[in-house]
Amino acid sequence: MEIREIVFSVAAETQDIGALTETLKWGEPAYLTEARKSGSTIRLGTTKSAPDKCAVLFNCKTTLVETFRAHFADDFAFEGNRALIVPATGALSREPLMLCLRAALTYHRSKAGFL
Repeated sequence: MEIREIVFSVAAETQDIGALTETLKWGEPAYLTEARKSGSTIRLGTTKSAPDKCAVLFNCKTTLVETFRAHFADDFAFEGNRALIVPATGALSREPLMLCLRAALTYHRSKAGFL
């Protein structure tokens, strides 16, 4: 629920993201920008390699996770090119997560980078 709250907070605070649609994709909560060609879908769930942790999942055809790994290897674990792994309990690396979520929600508008 905390990550969900951050997704909506980042969307509200970031120009050009606009409204989000919250839906289910593969039985997991998913967040899509309503503005066409704006952002990439974000899903929340778990992964097979870390079932006891939370996963923020991104489209595996993007460069998002590769970029996050390069910048935030000390803050998060990653799975392949699709998931950022965070602890299910305890403190969240809030600022780095906000940057990652903003990058996903503006992906198609700013593929050149987010930092």
